[in-house]
Amino acid sequence: MSSGYFVNLLVIAISAAFINNVVLSQFLGICSFLGISNKIKTSTGMGFAVIFVITLASIICSLIYDFILFPLNLAYLNTIVFIVVIAALVQFVEMIIKKYSPSLYDALGVYLPLITTNCAVLGVALINVDNNFDIVESIVNGFATAVGYTIAIVILAGIRERMEHNDITISFRGFPITLITATLMAMAFYGFAGLI
Repeated sequence: MSSGYFVNLLVIAISAAFINNVVLSQFLGICSFLGISNKIKTSTGMGFAVIFVITLASIICSLIYDFILFPLNLAYLNTIVFIVVIAALVQFVEMIIKKYSPSLYDALGVYLPLITTNCAVLGVALINVDNNFDIVESIVNGFATAVGYTIAIVILAGIRERMEHNDITISFRGFPITLITATLMAMAFYGFAGLI
């Protein structure tokens, strides 16, 4: 592999994590981003679950597309196949978390099974196909996208934990101030736009 290939992988990683942040730039995965970000601990757990699912989904979906769907001229089935793969992965992650960390499983609640319908996971798999990424590029893009999601959700959780101790006007308490905070975070991440 040439040095240009590694530079390309670095560009994909930085772009996926910061410039085209899945939550703050593409607005995918908003439901879990806003719903889970009350505490840093649960946000971190959700972030690691999303990292695992998106990275594994990127690998499996890329392999299925490259070696089954595309050669057999079944590329039009990619969305359906990817959803089935993602649903199976989420069930696997749910079983592992339930067995090894029941407190995190209870804290994540309904949002853990919602990773199945999290448009960020499906979005990454489709972006990998649309950009004609090879398997390594797909893995890097998936992992970096999930890391960007984790960074965003943990930052929001930290801000929300601090806001609990602030005197906020009644009309802005709860969800309104969370949306304003997420908007300011999106504007801050927009500053990365000129990086690459």
